[in-house]
Amino acid sequence: MDDVRVAAIASLTPLEELDSDPFLVDTRSQHAMCARWAADKGYVVSRELLFYGLPPDHRMLWADVESGAVDLFVAPNERVLDRAVTSARDFVAECERRGVRLETAGLDEPAYDAAMKAHVHRRLSMPTAGYDGC
Repeated sequence: MDDVRVAAIASLTPLEELDSDPFLVDTRSQHAMCARWAADKGYVVSRELLFYGLPPDHRMLWADVESGAVDLFVAPNERVLDRAVTSARDFVAECERRGVRLETAGLDEPAYDAAMKAHVHRRLSMPTAGYDGC
């Protein structure tokens, strides 16, 4: 049986929103949730996508689908999808029009305490300093 290839969608949300909604800022946890969902289904994450307010018909979204590298999209939840594309409803319609499945992982988000928020802040605010998030 062929592997189902998944494109995991994460939202690129500004670091300034870390205190109000840390999961939307924590792209690593968003992708991890999608990977867990895919693994539970026996699927393979072939692409990790990261964007904010992308139009649903943007060619970047569909290039991997058209080349056969992606069979379905998964977002961690509706909130992430709402941030990632300009219109989640239009993206759903575009997926239907193109015959591509769109799923939401719907798993529990991590609980963010002050230490976890600080870790996310360090990781995202120091990428050019060589910090790798460990």
